[in-house]
Amino acid sequence: MTTPASAYAALEKQFARISALEAAQGMLHWDSAVIMPAGGAEDRGDQLAALAAVTHDLMTAPQVGEWLAAADPKTLDLWQQANLAEMRRLHAHATAVPADLVEALSRAGSACEQIWRQARPSSDFAQVQAALETVVSLTRQSAQAKAEALGVSPYDALLDQYEPGGSSAAIDALFADLADFLPGFLNEVLEAQGPEGDGPQGLFDLKAQEELGRRLMQTIGFDFSHGRLDVSAHPFCGGTPGDVRITTRYTRDDFAPAMMGVLHETGHGMYERGLPVAWRTQPVGRARGMSLHESQSLLMEMQACRSQDFFRFAAPLIKDAFKGEGSLWEAEAFHRRAIRVRRGFIRVDADEVTYPLHVILRYRLEKALVDGSLTVADLPEAWNSGFESLMGVPVPEHRLGVLQDIHWYDGAIGYFPTYTLGAMTAAQLYAAALQAVPEIPEALAAGNFAPLLAWLRENVHSKASSLSTDEIIRQATGKSLDAGVFKAHLRRRYLGG
Repeated sequence: MTTPASAYAALEKQFARISALEAAQGMLHWDSAVIMPAGGAEDRGDQLAALAAVTHDLMTAPQVGEWLAAADPKTLDLWQQANLAEMRRLHAHATAVPADLVEALSRAGSACEQIWRQARPSSDFAQVQAALETVVSLTRQSAQAKAEALGVSPYDALLDQYEPGGSSAAIDALFADLADFLPGFLNEVLEAQGPEGDGPQGLFDLKAQEELGRRLMQTIGFDFSHGRLDVSAHPFCGGTPGDVRITTRYTRDDFAPAMMGVLHETGHGMYERGLPVAWRTQPVGRARGMSLHESQSLLMEMQACRSQDFFRFAAPLIKDAFKGEGSLWEAEAFHRRAIRVRRGFIRVDADEVTYPLHVILRYRLEKALVDGSLTVADLPEAWNSGFESLMGVPVPEHRLGVLQDIHWYDGAIGYFPTYTLGAMTAAQLYAAALQAVPEIPEALAAGNFAPLLAWLRENVHSKASSLSTDEIIRQATGKSLDAGVFKAHLRRRYLGG
């Protein structure tokens, strides 16, 4: 006889299996991005599709629905109640979509991603257009099925996969505010900062760049017995909380993009490492959505590691790594360049003033792809037009435009708004951390991230998915996400007001 207690115990066991399979999928994705030979793509697509199908079968098995119905929140503690709620949300997503569509979407994403890896360097959108059309078509089918099951719009159904409880209506209001503010503010900043000065010139040894990145990761607190640093076409953080996989990409003519990329991804990694060990195999033990995840990477990169305090510590390390000499290698010069604002084409290299404009563009385009008002064939022209309208400069080639990001090509549609939600959250969390722990700036200047990390562990990481994103932000900062805090941060840092 099934009792509420036995039903919940069975659910925990089932979701632990699902978690292990999803972790295996994640490692296979990492392998395909980092070390898999190009000829392995077809086999890898088959492997990932099979794992996706098996995972879906486990999630949608008839007994799971029976256990969910039998489990009683009143018999559970608060973490178990939150876990049960997350199980029910994930089950609703899974049961809305037939298994063959899940497998087809996985296979299409794997195939499209591999074509994208060839098309991007040659700036050839036509090469990947048909594969992307397949991904978008299947995504729209999945979105429609989930929308009907969840009672939300198709885009919001996709968004809920990455930002539980998120709504495009709320994002539209926040982004309209930023889109109205940022172009004019950008002009003010560009005028105030004056002409760009020189930076260090030369060819920067790739091994030295890697060693510097590793040193800075360890300074933050990254444990290499539980993670790796590798190279991929698009930087990312993957793996599991016990085995964090971070990647970056290097160029010989400038070390800063890879260095800042490593710091960014390490913020993601530290969040994963800080999730409660006891709940790692359960939905409640996961990171609380991608906007909070992005807040941790952007807090580390943009808030902490682009501060004057951080460069007081880092400048000597950078100077030593590349045998630099002169004033261009001093802390103030590094800080000035780190907060330099410019109209650039590449999102992952963007400053925090222009970064939200990149995201707003992608958000508008992916919403249009999902609702059918934009076709994949018209996507490059829509990208170029939208980018020039927001940023004020034309896009010279697709490699610097519609082909630059991996997300749509591997099937991650509904994800992009979380980047700017994360930037706003990062500013609000960092302001609260500084108020609660005033010694953080001086600690950063000494290369000591422990005070900042301890505050994040207590107020964000340890919460996992036991609370909603809004509840975590309110408990940590005293109020819900407020665009005014982000705008005030930008004015203070870039205009001194």
